[in-house]
Amino acid sequence: NGPFSLAMNPTVQALLAGNAVILKPSEVAPYSGDWAVRLLREAGVPEGVVQTVHGDGETGAALVSGNIQKISFTGSVRTGKRIAAACAERLIPYTLELGGKDAMIVCEDADLERAAGGAVFNSILNSGHVCMGVERVYVVESVADEFEERVRKIVGELRYGSGDDVDVGSVFWDRQLPIIERHIEDAKAKGAEIVVGGEADTRDGLFYKPTFVRNLDHSMELMQEETFGPIVSVMRVADEEEAIRLANDSRYGLSGSVWTGNIQKGVEIAKRLETGSVVINDASMAYGAPEAPFGGMKDSGVGQVNGLGGLRGYTHQQPILIDRWAVKKERFWYPHTGKTIEEIDGMIRLIYGSALKRLGFFS
Repeated sequence: NGPFSLAMNPTVQALLAGNAVILKPSEVAPYSGDWAVRLLREAGVPEGVVQTVHGDGETGAALVSGNIQKISFTGSVRTGKRIAAACAERLIPYTLELGGKDAMIVCEDADLERAAGGAVFNSILNSGHVCMGVERVYVVESVADEFEERVRKIVGELRYGSGDDVDVGSVFWDRQLPIIERHIEDAKAKGAEIVVGGEADTRDGLFYKPTFVRNLDHSMELMQEETFGPIVSVMRVADEEEAIRLANDSRYGLSGSVWTGNIQKGVEIAKRLETGSVVINDASMAYGAPEAPFGGMKDSGVGQVNGLGGLRGYTHQQPILIDRWAVKKERFWYPHTGKTIEEIDGMIRLIYGSALKRLGFFS
C-alpha cells in the first residue's frame, strides 16, 4: 500500500542503529526497493551496506533462515506468523506489522462536519489501501442521522478513475478486488444497506466505486476482516461504551481514532482501546509521526518502529560495568568468617530493612 515508505522507514532506522541491511521489497512493487537503495547511496551510504534482493515468499524464507540478526516484516498475518516461527527457531528478534481493521469512534459531542469528512478521507485514502486507515466507523445513535447524511453527500461527490481530475484511483492489484466484492456481497446478504457505490467498474482498470455502507453488524466480514477498499463502513451504537466494546471486538489492533469535543474524554477512551496507537479527532496519522513508536497488538503485529523504542529495536543493549575502586579483595569474597556474615546481615538491613521489617523478617 505504501511500498517505498514501508521499505525506507525501517531501513533508515536500522542504518542509524549501526546495521547493514538486506531489503526485500514486495514482489508486487519491486522498484520501490531499488529506488530506496539508490537514494541512500546518493545520500552517502557506502556501497554494500544496503542491498536489495528480489523475489517472492521463497526468497523471503531463505533470508529468514540465513545469517540474519533481526527481521522487520510488513505483510499478511499468515506470512508474519511463519516468520515468527522461523525466527523462534533461531532465537532472533523480529518486528511484524501485519495490517489492521482500525475503528473510528464518533462521540455524541464530536464536530460532525469534521468527523464525517475524516471518516470518508481516512476510509478511502489511497483507494482504501492504508493499513492504519479507517475500516470501521461506530457513531453514537443520537447523532447518527446527521453524521450519515454528511457522509452520503461527500462520498456521492467523489470522482474515481485515472488522471489528475479524480479523487479515487484504482485497486492496487487484481487479487484484492475479489476480496472487496466478497465483503460487500456478504454484508448485503446479511442486511446491510449500500447507500452509495457498492460495485466494481473494470472497464478501464481495477476500479471500485467509492462506497458508503450502513446498517452493519459484527456478523459481517466487512466488520471483521481487512477489506482494503474504498469503503466507508458505518455502524450505529447506543453509546460510547458500546463503541469501545465493539472496537475491541476484533482480532486486529493496529490503530484507532476517537472523535470528540472533549479532549480529556477522548484520551480516556483511547486508553481503553486495544490498539498500538490512537489518534484523537484525526486518523491514519500515527505512522507519520517519526518520534512516536508505531506497532500493533493482537494479529496486527509484534514490536514497534519509529521513536526511540523503535530505533533501539535494531540494537542489542549491552551494559558494561567497571569496578571503580580497584581494591585487591571485595569484602564479601571467599573465605567467609563470622564477621563476614555479620557484615552481610548489616548490609541487608541497611538496604532492605524497612521493607523486610514490615514483612516480619526483623523484630
